[in-house]
Amino acid sequence: QVQFVESGGGLVQPGGSLRLSCVTSRSTLDYYKIGWFRQAAGKGREGVSCGTVGLPYYGDSVKGRFTSSVDKSKNTMYLQMNSLKPEDTAVYYCAACWEVTGVYEYGYWGQGTQVTVSS
Repeated sequence: QVQFVESGGGLVQPGGSLRLSCVTSRSTLDYYKIGWFRQAAGKGREGVSCGTVGLPYYGDSVKGRFTSSVDKSKNTMYLQMNSLKPEDTAVYYCAACWEVTGVYEYGYWGQGTQVTVSS
């Protein structure tokens, strides 16, 4: 069974940083590529990242500001978010991810963690 538990969200001022965590099983980390997507209130899903090795995918709106990493000794994936902007406000989900003809899809996501960027 594929499960993800996200944490680390909260309220941060514009320009600040947060690090999100996603705990899953070792088998999930070994079998799937893991990434993050977000969903702001009243808006559709937006891909944030997929993968951590080689050439990981980052959405255009977060490229250069967000970095994903994985610590397999802790069965945990991280999303380091720097230079946060109000438009980054959303619920962030950790999920298995894959590419289909240039479009990134996500599945098996967790409960999400709320990130609010506001002064």
